[in-house]
Amino acid sequence: MRGRGKARGGVVGVTVLGLLMAVTARAGAAGEAGALTGYAMAPGAQVIEGALARDGGPLLKPGPHTYKDSVRPGERKHYTVELDGTSNAYVSAVAAPKPGSAMGPRDGIDVALETLDGTSCGGGRHRTFLSAGGAYPVADYAERAPRPGSACAAAGTYRFVLERGDAAGGDGAAVPVEIQYVTAPPGEEGAGGSGGPGGLGRSGGQGGPSSSGGSWASQAPRMPDGPGKAVTGGSGFNDAAEVGAGSWKDELRPGETHFYRVAVTAGRQLFARARFGAAPSGGATPYVSGGVRLGLNNTARGYVMNRTTGYQGKPAAVSLATPPAAYGGGVAVGDAVRGMRFAGWYYLQASLSPRAGAGVGAGVASAAVPVTLDVDVAAAREAAPASKPVSGVVPSGGEGRDGALRVVGYAGVGTGSALLAGLAGWTLVARRRARRHGG
Repeated sequence: MRGRGKARGGVVGVTVLGLLMAVTARAGAAGEAGALTGYAMAPGAQVIEGALARDGGPLLKPGPHTYKDSVRPGERKHYTVELDGTSNAYVSAVAAPKPGSAMGPRDGIDVALETLDGTSCGGGRHRTFLSAGGAYPVADYAERAPRPGSACAAAGTYRFVLERGDAAGGDGAAVPVEIQYVTAPPGEEGAGGSGGPGGLGRSGGQGGPSSSGGSWASQAPRMPDGPGKAVTGGSGFNDAAEVGAGSWKDELRPGETHFYRVAVTAGRQLFARARFGAAPSGGATPYVSGGVRLGLNNTARGYVMNRTTGYQGKPAAVSLATPPAAYGGGVAVGDAVRGMRFAGWYYLQASLSPRAGAGVGAGVASAAVPVTLDVDVAAAREAAPASKPVSGVVPSGGEGRDGALRVVGYAGVGTGSALLAGLAGWTLVARRRARRHGG
């Protein structure tokens, strides 16, 4: 079966971010004619300043709150978070260099959650600014799962830490950051849980290892390849353009990144391909390693994957394929499996290096390059038994490609447990039948 609608059977769960997407007007128009569009912070985001000392730091509240700060090279900023003893917590940071800027090869951000005495709540996350092909917005979260006996299981006051790397060889200006704190009841994540179905069978193409030793398809049954419907990607998570299965036509100028959001329900895989067209003529175009990019983040702004390829002014394509969303098998292994733990919105980002315009004739260095985004969302396994819609998202528009998501309430990061329970039950019945028949 193939996912041709923007949501089939409804997206199980919605984040605060998803709610903001549905009600926030598009922002991020260029401040002046000819200027590259920078990352658009959430309207109404609260300006804060993280503490340089370990003690103190502004309080981050969970829910529909977005904060903005900035970080200079080598700075380590601290923020206070209150965690309960039951919820999973995700504190994200988006660092957005000025479009077209060149960052140092060791520049980037690290995010972590820790106790007041400095004990880590889990592995921190590191994201670089990808200076080899140009600086792009980067995002990831630090997380806390209250597992019994873990250092951060108890309710109390904790610290979110944001650190920027060494800017040597690049732009040393302060970089704007957007911070968000969301929570989810335990058991929401498929890819981090202890239960759920076992390995996946292949549904076409080559497979990759899953969190429980199975495999998933790395190629869609059939990717769209049409001319594409016109779309203008957003400048960030807050104004990302909604796209579904099909082909979508946009354009990028050197140094720009456009964001698109795709609904992915539990048990389905996302396949995407960005086809970059030829650069405007006007002179010799140098080869740029990592000149075009297709990235993906999840509904809580966590990193999933990043794909790049070289560009020399000629058509080039870059593709990605994900594990199934909200997959409940075993312990999550790797960024992609961890990142696909939710059912909900996923954020594709297409980027064109600022160096892609270098060396061309005068007047065309900042001219736009056409890009076509091909998207498919396909089932990774047989459909689970139908479950009741979860409060937060109600599907609208039926099975068609143009079906929309109508947000009706706030449900934290998302409640995928109902569908995951169905998947687990379906797998258990299948295994019992197989044993009775000698399978």
